[in-house]
Formats: sequence, structure tokens, C-alpha cells
Amino acid sequence: MQDKTNSPVDLFIIGGGINGCGIARDAAGRGLSVALAEMNDLASGTSSASTKLFHGGLRYLEYLEIRLVREALAEREVLLRAMPHISWPMRFVLPFHRQQRFDSDTPVSRVMGFFMPWMRGRRPAWLIRMGLFVYDHLGGRKILPATTSLDLTTDPVGADLQDRYGKAFEYSDCWVDDARLVVLNASDAAARGAEIMTHTKVVAAEARDGLWRVTLETADGARQTRSARMLINAAGPWVGDVIRDTVHIDTIERVRLVRGSHIVTRKLFDHDKCYFFQGRDGRIGFAIPYHEDFTLIGTTDQAHDDADTPPRCTRQEADYMRAFASEYLKTPIKADDVVWSYSGVRPLYDDGASSATAATRDYVLKIDDSVGAPLLNIFGGKITTYRRLAEAALAKIGAHLPVTAGKWTAGVALPGGDFAVDGVADQIAYLRARFPFLSPKWARRLVRAYGTEAATMLGDATDPGDLGDDFGATLSEREANWLISHEFARCAEDIVWRRSKLGLRMSADEIAALNAWMAKRLGGTSSKVV
Repeated sequence: MQDKTNSPVDLFIIGGGINGCGIARDAAGRGLSVALAEMNDLASGTSSASTKLFHGGLRYLEYLEIRLVREALAEREVLLRAMPHISWPMRFVLPFHRQQRFDSDTPVSRVMGFFMPWMRGRRPAWLIRMGLFVYDHLGGRKILPATTSLDLTTDPVGADLQDRYGKAFEYSDCWVDDARLVVLNASDAAARGAEIMTHTKVVAAEARDGLWRVTLETADGARQTRSARMLINAAGPWVGDVIRDTVHIDTIERVRLVRGSHIVTRKLFDHDKCYFFQGRDGRIGFAIPYHEDFTLIGTTDQAHDDADTPPRCTRQEADYMRAFASEYLKTPIKADDVVWSYSGVRPLYDDGASSATAATRDYVLKIDDSVGAPLLNIFGGKITTYRRLAEAALAKIGAHLPVTAGKWTAGVALPGGDFAVDGVADQIAYLRARFPFLSPKWARRLVRAYGTEAATMLGDATDPGDLGDDFGATLSEREANWLISHEFARCAEDIVWRRSKLGLRMSADEIAALNAWMAKRLGGTSSKVV
């Protein structure tokens, strides 16, 4: 066993999701020494299984989560400026049908039901418009356009909806590539001095003489021990397991595991706007343009009993989402329209809510120093507020470690994001001028993934042959090497389902060939079968 306890780091972070990587980046940028261990790949859990939105959470207004919504709304534009390659504004169309009933059980609907019994179970147009007015003005919106009303009988976005929907509201939120967000935070943290270890599990942590002794196990079974002045538990769905089984601390804090599933279908409409649907059960859903040729539909809220049980989109969930969207769309979604599905487990703070839907999405940070060294446990959170969560975590860390530098991440670009919010078209034009062999679609994909770093990755190539092997769907050997050396990729799954969604376009044989090439490139046999 290798022993490195003689050189402790300031922070040892357990978990390579958005919270762990966001904290690592912020802390490293303030001069703290940071090590992070993720037992699988970066963003391999909850952080790659979201609805891919930076949003305030319109429905959270019904639950009176005003602070969370305000913070999230303000963050949208901060984040847009820092990552215009992987995030962009999107308009959301909320159709309204005045005779549809909803079984909504929220503080707002209960008050309405008490004072206006005839409205029980409904979200009337005036309530939706009032909520959207608050949504427009609560977060200091500057870039994103305000809410408007649409006549669906004349507006092109109404063509794909059933004729009974004659009116809609259109408001703003933002798309984000969630897994790339995590990877870019990790990459930037590493550039600032953090040590990022993937496929490395924390199997034990013990407080001794004011330090944490952290035992790590790599994929090949090798073990080593590291030491740290403070331990950060950002294990997501496993946060409770870390508290109980890894550091062996008794706590009354609990996490509520909620499974959210999504389906991806063939492209259902030609415009670039998203539909926001209200279900009869009070839930909401989205139909979102997805990687040009597809539509993303989600999500569900189902209790998930065990973090170690891989989440899967069940047939019942897929049927529910198809039926949900089909109540609005003119052409019903058939089972064979679905080309892919995914599911993730949200680790929500257990606030005693009556249902998974009603459970808070806010984050809760708890310090425990009962065993002689400080431990920070991260409960809940949403992807939109990850940067603010990291700042809040650093404020708590500062009570135990000398954090001398102040907040810095607002407005600082992630790797590749150092260009204007509206500059994607210019970046694509520049890339095609410099590399004329790129097709428009290929150049767009590279800019949307790598931003200004796309040109650096392509280097001195003058034709596709200079990029090495072609794995399919425009994925080249040079790009794969970049993902290995700069973005911690270790197997084909890491590349085709997290750092990109090229798995939607590549054949099984192409993915297998990539996996075999990566195993040879990395000097071993990949354990992943995709």
C-alpha cells in the first residue's frame, strides 16, 4: 500500500459529479490543495441524467421555494456567459387549455382550493401568467427575452399541437450539456492544481490527529492512503452511505432517492423551441429539441430504494411519458419512435415531504466535526445552482481552513467558453475557414463541445486523414486522444454517452472498435461493454 499521509491536502472530495467538481474548481482557484476521487467516470451518475436545463424551476414557485428559484434564475445568465459553447438560451412554449383539470397538490393549489373550490385541481391562465411574471422579474434577467403570449392557431409552433390548444405562453430558460459541464469543471480544476482521480473508490476514511486518513482503491484493486485536513462528501446518491459506512458517523440527516427517467425519440418537430406540458396528475414535462435529429422527453419522479441499484427507465415510465406528451402533440408518440432512454437518481434532502414531486430541490450543507476532523456533507442541489452551492461550501470550509481568496467563478469562462454569448456562429465560421474539410454539421458539433479549444484539438490537420482513425459519426482518433488526455475518458462509454451523445449515431460495431482501441491505447483491457 502506498502511503502519502505525510503530505496532506486541504480538501479531499468524494464524488465526481457536478457538486464535487464544482467545489474542486472553486477551491483550487482560491489556492487550496484539492484531491477528488470518483469511483466510476465523471458525471457517471445523476449529473449526466438531468433534463439538460439551466432553469429557475417554474413549478417550484407553487411550492414557495422562492430563494431557490431566485438564485437559479440569477445564475442562468452568469452561467451562459461562462459556457456559451455548451449552454444557450431556449424558448419554452407552455400550451394552455382552459378546460383541462390537474390534480396538483401544492401550497398554492391548496389555498386556491380552499378559497375557490371550483378551481381546485386547476392552474388557471391568470395563475400561470402571474407565475411567469414573477419568473421574469425575480432573478434580474438581462440577456433572456421576457414572456410573451402566443396564438397557437397562427403561430408555427402550434402546428404540431392538437387543435384544442389555442393559446400558449412562451418564456425563457436555457439548455446545457450536463455531462460536459461536469467534465469541464474537472478539467479546469486540474489546470488550477487539483488532482482528479477517476475509477478510484474511497473505501474508508478515519479521522486521526486532526486529519482524515482516506483509503482509496483503484479499478485494478490497488490501494493507497491519502490524508486531508477536511473531507467533502459530495457522493450524490451515496452521500448517506459515505456517512454511515465509510466514515462511520451517526446522523439524523437523510437523503431521499428519487429516480427521474427520460426518453429520446426521433425528431418530433422542426422548430428549435421546447414544449412545457402540464399533466393531469399535477406533474410537468418537457419535449426538447435534442442533438439536431432527436427530441428529449421527460421526466418522472419515482422513489428509488437503493443507490447501488442502477436506475433504469422502466417500460411503465416510458409509456407514461409517451402518453403524457401525446395528450398535447397532434401525432401520438409510438413505442418504436423511442430510440434511447436514460434514468438517474436525484439525491434530495429528506425534508419530510409527502411525495417525491414535492420534496425540496434546494441544497443543504452540513458540517460534522464530531470525530476530530471536519466533514462537509452535501445534500441535494440542482445543476443550475451548482456554482452557488460551491461558493456556499467554500464559506463553510473557511470556518475550518484558511481560505484567504474570495469568490471568483462568476463570469470566468470554462475551458473553451471564452467567447461572446451570441458568438457560436462566428466560432463555427472560423473553424470551417481554418479547417475547410469540416462539414457544417461536423464543425457545429465540435464548437458546441469544445468551443475555442476545437481548433487547438484539430491542430495542424489539413484533411480528415490527418486526424487518424475514423471511428464513425465524425469521431476521429485525434478527438478520442484529446478526450483521454484532457477530459479523463477511459472507455468508449465515457466518450459516446457522456462527453458526447455520438452513441445515438454510431453502430454497435463502431463503438466496440473504439472500446478496443482505447483499451490498447491505455495499456489494458476496458471493463466496459457498451
